[in-house]
Amino acid sequence: NKVTVFDFKSAKRELAKWGIECKCAFDDLSLAVYLCGEAGGETFARLCEAHYLDKNTYGAFATHVLFKEYSAKLAESGCTRLYEEIEKPLVDVLYDMETEGVKVSREELAALGEKYSEIISSLTAEIHADCGCTFNINSPAQLGEVLFEKLGLKSGKKGKNGKYSTNADILEKLAEENPVAGKVLKFRFYQKLQSTYIDGLKPYIDKNDIIHTTYNQTITTTGRLSSANPNIQNIPIREEEGRELRKVFVPRNGNVFIDADYSQIELRLLAHFSGCKELVEAYNAGKDIHSITASQVFGVPLNEVTPKMRREAKAVNFGIIYGISEFGLSRNLGIPYATAKRYIEKYFETYSAVKEYMNSNVEFAREHGYVSTLTGRRRFIPEIKSSNVNLRSFGERAAMNMPLQGSSADIIKIAMINVHDRIEKEGLDSRLILQVHDELVIDAPESEAERAAEILKEEMEGAVKLTVPLTVEVHCGKNWYDAK
Repeated sequence: NKVTVFDFKSAKRELAKWGIECKCAFDDLSLAVYLCGEAGGETFARLCEAHYLDKNTYGAFATHVLFKEYSAKLAESGCTRLYEEIEKPLVDVLYDMETEGVKVSREELAALGEKYSEIISSLTAEIHADCGCTFNINSPAQLGEVLFEKLGLKSGKKGKNGKYSTNADILEKLAEENPVAGKVLKFRFYQKLQSTYIDGLKPYIDKNDIIHTTYNQTITTTGRLSSANPNIQNIPIREEEGRELRKVFVPRNGNVFIDADYSQIELRLLAHFSGCKELVEAYNAGKDIHSITASQVFGVPLNEVTPKMRREAKAVNFGIIYGISEFGLSRNLGIPYATAKRYIEKYFETYSAVKEYMNSNVEFAREHGYVSTLTGRRRFIPEIKSSNVNLRSFGERAAMNMPLQGSSADIIKIAMINVHDRIEKEGLDSRLILQVHDELVIDAPESEAERAAEILKEEMEGAVKLTVPLTVEVHCGKNWYDAK
């Protein structure tokens, strides 16, 4: 027998509270609606309202009627296979991950909380001393007055509300003029860590020291998963201070974490989709793509590429994926606009097939209203025809990036299903417990660590066949920080 429901994972969770295990075949209306490109996070009530159906009167009948309509739309758009082979099997994988949860060290959480409180307190004292007065740093109005009137810093412009703006962009520029602006940014960073994670995680830790996040499958426009209650996927990974939060997440007693991360997956997908000879050859030869780009952009031999050149080339490589502008690159790297313009021009001279590919995505979206991923997942981009230049630019960037970001999401979903199935098939006690962007984490008994690492690597690297290899870095550790 098969049931048709809206959001099968939630229904399964509700039934579990009553001791009922739901193992029947199912169809999930929420997934079908999502894959048809309708607003992420659509609710059943809104859906019924839009189709003039009464959710209370009809209930199961409305679900059945609507699913017939949306399954026809799936077939029409060529997304039935995506629904049947990726999104539907993923429901059970996510359910098991949420049920298993991830363990938290309360001691480490408290220690980090204490550390952040001390830093915030110290920065508060420094900012007050530098400004020569005591004020509420969290008040944009008071901060604006102190920075722009008392200290007389430049760039102080009042908005329509008559108050100075003290957003991050302005403070970053001001930091070059006066270190106090940099200290305010640092103060905000640690406050966010304290409130969002140290204080924010506590309500979600159960009596067994486990956090059960909820993975949302139907929210993002790219097909990526998101997580809530708490949002584990937002834990900072670039700043070392933020990465420390990973020390809070620990394996079960006697276990270890196995962490695997795709290396440059979106750049590899760019090589695959564009067919760019230089990129494909570099990846197949196992060369360092950032150093090669630096060599081309800066016109120096490979052995003369400096770490600074490589860093800047890396920013260009990843910026191209997101359709970065000359202005955006100049701001990110702190270089003149003309220099950023030259970097981007040189990049497209070197990798001309990439420019052709990006342009073809934009043209396709203009003509058809959507772009697709490796598996046929569609993102509809009405903004690309907007008369508003900002909206239109957003649409063009989305058209360039969606096939890459969306395909990356497809690939990790395939890997999750295959890893989950392999663990089950081999009768292991290891469990897939976390998914964050291009990264998967297994909580494994030490005796199974080697096998779990092999499974992760094999299934992630073998999820799809591209013209370039997918490579995965696997690490093992006694907490999430050490395993990364």
